[in-house]
Amino acid sequence: MKSFLSTVKYDYLQRTRSYSFLITLCISLAIAYTFVPEPNASYSTIRISDYVGYYNSAWFGYVTAIMTSIFLSLVGFYLVNSGIKTDQVTKIGQITAATSASNFRYLFSKVFSNFLVLSTIVCIVFIMSILLFFLYNEGFPFELSQFIVPYILIPIPAMFFIAVLAVVFEVLFKKYSIIQNIGFFFLFSAIAFTTSTNETQYFLDPFGTKIVMHQLEENVRSILQTDEQTSLNIGYVIGNTKETKKFEFNGISFPISFLTSRVAWILLGTILIVTISPFFHRFNIKDRSRTIGTIPKFFDKKEGKEIVLSNLHTSEINYGIYSLIKTELVLLFRKGKRWLWTINLIGMVLLAIAPIEIAYPLMLPVLWFLQVHRLSEISSKEIYHNVHYFTFSSYKPLGRLLTSQVIAGIILLLFLASPLLIRLMIADFLSVGNIVIGSVFIVLLASALGILTKGKKLFEILFFMITYANINKISFADYFGGLSHSDNYIISLIIMTITIGIIGFLTRRYQLRN
Repeated sequence: MKSFLSTVKYDYLQRTRSYSFLITLCISLAIAYTFVPEPNASYSTIRISDYVGYYNSAWFGYVTAIMTSIFLSLVGFYLVNSGIKTDQVTKIGQITAATSASNFRYLFSKVFSNFLVLSTIVCIVFIMSILLFFLYNEGFPFELSQFIVPYILIPIPAMFFIAVLAVVFEVLFKKYSIIQNIGFFFLFSAIAFTTSTNETQYFLDPFGTKIVMHQLEENVRSILQTDEQTSLNIGYVIGNTKETKKFEFNGISFPISFLTSRVAWILLGTILIVTISPFFHRFNIKDRSRTIGTIPKFFDKKEGKEIVLSNLHTSEINYGIYSLIKTELVLLFRKGKRWLWTINLIGMVLLAIAPIEIAYPLMLPVLWFLQVHRLSEISSKEIYHNVHYFTFSSYKPLGRLLTSQVIAGIILLLFLASPLLIRLMIADFLSVGNIVIGSVFIVLLASALGILTKGKKLFEILFFMITYANINKISFADYFGGLSHSDNYIISLIIMTITIGIIGFLTRRYQLRN
């Protein structure tokens, strides 16, 4: 038990001291600040018809607990889904495999470490929700239990299940990170979009949020004195705040069946780890490098032939960027398994035949998200493969190397969007420019975040959030013009794109000089 706790402790410390965790924590706090809008804000997060709750302890506690459960389930997987891979790269896994630690003990230590990392963010958001209550308080008394109960029952079990899923996906799909990312994306979307028709289904919700939403709707129905379905909006809904009416929400009494279900999700996660333990590779992975079977002729001493330098091909000096763009494109196209291109081609066909109102705002962002494994390493692969000292000492690494990487990424995205671009050239030419701006934005974002963090985690998290927001048609997350906007929005997007590009280039310039 002592060795198990020591493993969890040091793994937890190693993760929480990383740049990706610190940056994700800052982003989480910034987003958590918006979970409950200030009294004069022009948006709402949870709204039932035209009603929102009074800013009492129950409303703050339950609303922030719901938003934390959904938000951290959304991004938490991408934050912790590389624990086993990190041990493999740092060779800690091979050392662990040589000990008497069982597969279950090692995997469960990863689950527990993942859970502690996510719970740390939950605890910090919990403290912020209390501070926001005192900041926005409308004269209601502070009740600590209205914060503690929802946080313990809603986000905490959800974080444990997400921690389990991260380990399960790593074991089952091993080194195929793209399958892990895409698989969780569709799994999360399927759970989030599932609508419950009876109360027993609320107890099968891993996020633990639907029973609270049901109670909120019931409260509004009792006020309206109607049995008709009320519209509950969860997320960032902008506008119509002047027409908002208030109702008092005093929390709910969770039934025993729901409490049992939250424990059951934790037990289910433990059972999953037990089930997959026999399939864990225990770091017995074959080296993919191939040994040279035959010796080249000019190294074969038996030939007895001299090497005539004048007969060798004369190297040519080329300071252009075309060859680098070509090389970066080849690297992007060859990244991942070949069968993944079958999915990309299917997506391109759908862009060509699906109605534009579906293909443009919904299918395009999903198709671009499927390239997350390619874009996330666009400017950090040199550091990951430990060849950055060589590449950074090349001729004009900023003007040639980094520029070629960005151009290659933009070409890839525009190639995938080409069927839709051709259709829009006829129907709405202005949208073509919006898609081009969107491709530049997302590539520069990937490049800048890779340069700043020297890794790919933060971009994977943000890209998932942006894509999920676009699927839900949240207007301020639209980076490719899929929704209707004013001209000021496009100008703001261009300014933001240029700013991100400048930050990335200046940061890489600083790294080169230091």
